[in-house]
Amino acid sequence: MLVLSRRPGQKIVVGNEIVIEVISVSGDGVRIGISAPGSTSVHRYEVFTEIEEANRAAKAAISDDERSALENLSAHVRTKQK
Repeated sequence: MLVLSRRPGQKIVVGNEIVIEVISVSGDGVRIGISAPGSTSVHRYEVFTEIEEANRAAKAAISDDERSALENLSAHVRTKQK
């Protein structure tokens, strides 16, 4: 992990297209501004982890639905063969 000290108004560049600027510092809080291309998603970490969890849950639900559909199809085929 790279750790940098910055003052309000100072910036950090990530890659060639992302610019992070320290807007203000007060007490324990730091306000930052992020300029990034529209194709780059920028989230607070806690929101990012919620999105990942929702994606994992959706993938698991799809897998369950697919498994259920295959079991139903298999049962239907077995019934037709008798």
